[in-house]
Amino acid sequence: MSAKRVVVTGLGATSPVGGDVPTTWSALLEGRSGVAALTQDWAEQLGARIAAEAAVDPLEVLERVKARRLDRSGQFALIAANEAWADAGLADAGVDPERLAVAMASGIGGVQTLLSNYDSLLEKGPRRVSPLAIPMLMPNSPAANIGLALGAKAGVHTPVSACASGNEAVAMGIDLIRLGRADVVVCGGTEAAVHPLPMAAFGQMMALSRRNDDPEAASRPWDKGRDGFVLGEGAAVVILESAEHAEARGAKVYAEASGAGITADSHDIAQPDPSGLGATRAMKLCLREADLEPGDVRHINAHATSTPQGDLAEAGAIRAALGDASDGVIVTSTKSMTGHLLGAAGALESVATILAIHQRVVPPTINLDDPEDTGLDLADKKRDLPAGDVAALNNSFGFGGHNVALAFRSV
Repeated sequence: MSAKRVVVTGLGATSPVGGDVPTTWSALLEGRSGVAALTQDWAEQLGARIAAEAAVDPLEVLERVKARRLDRSGQFALIAANEAWADAGLADAGVDPERLAVAMASGIGGVQTLLSNYDSLLEKGPRRVSPLAIPMLMPNSPAANIGLALGAKAGVHTPVSACASGNEAVAMGIDLIRLGRADVVVCGGTEAAVHPLPMAAFGQMMALSRRNDDPEAASRPWDKGRDGFVLGEGAAVVILESAEHAEARGAKVYAEASGAGITADSHDIAQPDPSGLGATRAMKLCLREADLEPGDVRHINAHATSTPQGDLAEAGAIRAALGDASDGVIVTSTKSMTGHLLGAAGALESVATILAIHQRVVPPTINLDDPEDTGLDLADKKRDLPAGDVAALNNSFGFGGHNVALAFRSV
């Protein structure tokens, strides 16, 4: 493992259960669902008419002029980045812009801008297409706008690996610091795909839950009654710093970002490899890079989206990666409350994982009424973590066979 330590000094989020980190974390610990029935007219014709929309509309937070120049995904990203930047105390820290980088991921990008401008083109002609459409819809727009707002000049990056994107951005942040390319990295993920076309497409794949009559119970990882994931939206940001940089400025530290493991299944464009071998290898590589033994891991925030195949494949992968030590690990899926934020999922779940080991408490997996026999210790209620040095993993897997595992360690 590299001798350069990387630490977490700031957190930001806007999610289906809260407009910032404190409200999001409080809701997760309370087991509160952010899933509700969609009220838009276009939802009436869909098979799945539920989603986990953002708890706070970004137009209530951002200046209207600034918001109009951003896709909804960019709005979420800037809100989360601003919160994390302030939380880290970097506004007055005098960060060298040439040592500041951004790694902000998205799985789908500015899809709402793309589709709304296409509608304008068809209905009203080319002159009604916004001149800002391309800067708003391009997948790197959220990262670029964060870079502009904060003055980042060490590099602005946009990992795109479907539902593993957010975790890959955090992994990139760790690498950038360990390679000496930056002292501070603003990293995370954003997504805003609650729109008729993405929802219709996921619905045609039979990927979404159709529990329209009971939205809050629709996302139910590992439960025998699960029937698909619930689409969510929002963003989350983690501020990573080299330990030396954080110490020099007297920053508070939530946890150590101690390693990452990245693999690919090369199995199917949408279905996970049922053997879970790629996911297992990602976790093992993560442990090796983080210089951790399986017994050091006491908590896992699982990818567990509430799909019939994916949940069980991941459970098997966790047992294979940790061996007998898996018996002592508390496993949860916060997607049971937030739904699946696609490219933002890993980032939001990184925030939850970091806070779990920082505050020594694991949020529950709700709706776990009739659990599968996974062989894991699934947290169906809020659970305490032990005192002392503990480590936790955050798993994210995406369409295309992307597997990313992150390791965080208490400080």
